[in-house]
Amino acid sequence: MRLLAATKYVDVAQMALVRDAGLRLVGENRAEDLVQKWERYHDDLEFHFIGHLQRRKARLVVPRVTLIHSVESLSLVRELHSRALGPIDVLLEVNVSGEESKYGILPGDAEAFMKESAPYDSVRFTGLMTMAPIVRDPEDARPVFQRLRELRDQLAPRFAPCHPMTELSMGMSNDYAVAVEEGATIVRLGSTLFARAQGG
Repeated sequence: MRLLAATKYVDVAQMALVRDAGLRLVGENRAEDLVQKWERYHDDLEFHFIGHLQRRKARLVVPRVTLIHSVESLSLVRELHSRALGPIDVLLEVNVSGEESKYGILPGDAEAFMKESAPYDSVRFTGLMTMAPIVRDPEDARPVFQRLRELRDQLAPRFAPCHPMTELSMGMSNDYAVAVEEGATIVRLGSTLFARAQGG
């Protein structure tokens, strides 16, 4: 399991604190912020993109990250493929909870989506990502994480070896412990991590 520091609210100068704390994997939500932070810290940190990615921003993101967590449209797959100089590793974003406020495809559409993406073979799906509802009791998020793991287990043998499908990016500051119990390979921590780092 890898801990990803979600640095949406960490400015460029403060990224040195992330590096000096021994964290190595960071996730950015905005393409422009990614560019600024990557230019200064790419020798010390590994960058993922975890926010909603617009097609027109793909040119900024592709050369600077090792994984994009938020692919959920065929138009984005096409755009990424067109910019590929080699394999581009991505996660399929799945809206397990079905909330209208969240991005992602519905679980029942995942297999068809991956089949439609097959011609764009520079884009390699290495797993799935989801965002659980914000709940008071983290246990209430467990069914979402269970469903994502089950979906990954269903898809993996069908799309191997082209798509490794080993990653599960799930769990944030309020529910990461439950996500880990359900098989998360990447947890995205922001507020909890930086509040603790600052003594909050």
